[in-house]
Amino acid sequence: MKKIYLAIILLATGMIYAQENENKDQKWSGSRPDGHAPISVMGDHTHGKGEWMVSYRYMYMNMEDLKLGSDDVPFSAALAEYMVTPTSMPMNMHMLGVMYAPSNRVTLMVMGNYISQEMDHVTRMGGTFTTSSSGIGDTKVSAFYKFFNRNRQQLHAEGGLSIPTGSIDEEDVIPASAPNSVILPYPMQIGSGTWDFSLALTYLAQTDLFSFGSQLRTLLRTGTNDNEYRLGNRYESNNWVAVKATNWLSFSARVQGLITGEINGLNPALNPAMVITADTDNSGGTFVNSGIGFNTYVPKGALKNLRFGFEFAFPLYQDLNGFQLKRKETLTFGLQYAFK
Repeated sequence: MKKIYLAIILLATGMIYAQENENKDQKWSGSRPDGHAPISVMGDHTHGKGEWMVSYRYMYMNMEDLKLGSDDVPFSAALAEYMVTPTSMPMNMHMLGVMYAPSNRVTLMVMGNYISQEMDHVTRMGGTFTTSSSGIGDTKVSAFYKFFNRNRQQLHAEGGLSIPTGSIDEEDVIPASAPNSVILPYPMQIGSGTWDFSLALTYLAQTDLFSFGSQLRTLLRTGTNDNEYRLGNRYESNNWVAVKATNWLSFSARVQGLITGEINGLNPALNPAMVITADTDNSGGTFVNSGIGFNTYVPKGALKNLRFGFEFAFPLYQDLNGFQLKRKETLTFGLQYAFK
């Protein structure tokens, strides 16, 4: 029996050594369907010298019903403390991005977005109303540095800046203000109003049949905006695996851990006792989200390097600070096209 175990160990060691020798000159490749992360993950890849990529993403996120901490609660629980509570909030985001690699080590990116969202409410007296906002969001610019790409593994870092091009002065008419409009609470604003910094580190690995990725990302808010508040910092971990079904199709699964901080400061135009979204104690939380999706890739022909991705994401766990709308499903579609 010992000889059998020894033979198995020697055989496994030989296979690993042979694979390492075989792969030592092979690089992690983006030219396959699982060569990019699930479409919802940003900054997952870099490009070769002189290569461009343009991308479009559409994201739909739905929030509905209330949570207090990690518990589901009825609207009446919030209405015992506030005059108004939201009941649902669908959000649509359109994202346009451009990437360019001036060298094999460095890739640059700029991304803009357009947001439209609505929020349905119910009052303590049983009335209902809806507010909405839309506009161009904050603009993000980033630089990526590739540390290495060998043995079918890659490690790269990202440093970015979020430019406050999104509005923080969105207004709408509510029953108490009609016919005049009033400023909307924090979640209904389009931008942050501050210059924010992002840092990320991404590790990628591949075999012939599947790929794996892990990314750590943080968004650090700075200063205070013109309305005397600052959104909370974000700390995020994304991990995914994708199986290459064919040379043009792959399927993926993803798990994300996310921590968002509370809003700091207070917009003096908002009454925290009126609606839960105007009270900064009801902001931030801890989330564990999951996603399943697919990527398609055109390997040759006139549309070579064109990609289409889809992901359906849903929460596994959420522990929210105070009363907040519960996150439900998120759908993300995207097109990416690389060229020289």
